[in-house]
Amino acid sequence: MANKLKDAWKSGKKTVNGWLAIPAAFSAEVMAQAGFESLTVDLQHGVQDYQSAVACFQGMQPHGPTPMARTPWNEPGIIGKLLDAGAQGLICPMVNTRAQCEAFVSACKYPPKGTRSNGPIRAGIYGATTGYFNTANDETLCLPMIETKEALDNLDAILDVEGVDGIYVGPTDLGISLGILPPVLDREEPEILRIYERLIKECDKRGLFAGIHCLTGAYVKRAHGMGFTFGTIGNDSGLMLTAAKQQLQIARG
Repeated sequence: MANKLKDAWKSGKKTVNGWLAIPAAFSAEVMAQAGFESLTVDLQHGVQDYQSAVACFQGMQPHGPTPMARTPWNEPGIIGKLLDAGAQGLICPMVNTRAQCEAFVSACKYPPKGTRSNGPIRAGIYGATTGYFNTANDETLCLPMIETKEALDNLDAILDVEGVDGIYVGPTDLGISLGILPPVLDREEPEILRIYERLIKECDKRGLFAGIHCLTGAYVKRAHGMGFTFGTIGNDSGLMLTAAKQQLQIARG
């Protein structure tokens, strides 16, 4: 099954990603109608588990965004299950070394490129016209997170792992790792901005994609201008709370 998000990036398009922390198909269905090119189910910090991730994939599917997930950790069992459930791309947290990146990619890819077990219980239904197994290795996006000083120290080795499609930046953990506090998403520190420049440059050299988690649409637009391929606007629960507070403030004068 063709990965529309990957095709868009290859064509040079900048995209916006939505983030699903709420464990509900209806929330995913609503977010899917907002116009995001992709939606990511967050199993690391979101209130999500495997069953709710499947429900979210089902909720978003009729509306077109590419289904993605952030894994709770770099563990092959859940990586395989999320891909089997229909995720077309995975974001993996705390990838700090080449060996960790190789393990992540291996868990995402069928032999001979990796060690993923065959059994795409849900994904296979929607890849039936071309044969899911025949295209999965090429179409599945593997995006390790760069969010620590250790990862920065090992950046070249991580980016050179065969099968990596790009990176995803976690600004809060990156700042914490570097001793730059408080932990915020839309960062302005010159040191952090220089790191972003380096990340984009190294990805561009290798033909890789670069994504970043942001709080606001304004910062996503700025990230696009910096050279990031895609950016995420907060998450569904945060957007709901922000909108509710704004309207409540208006109502109360």
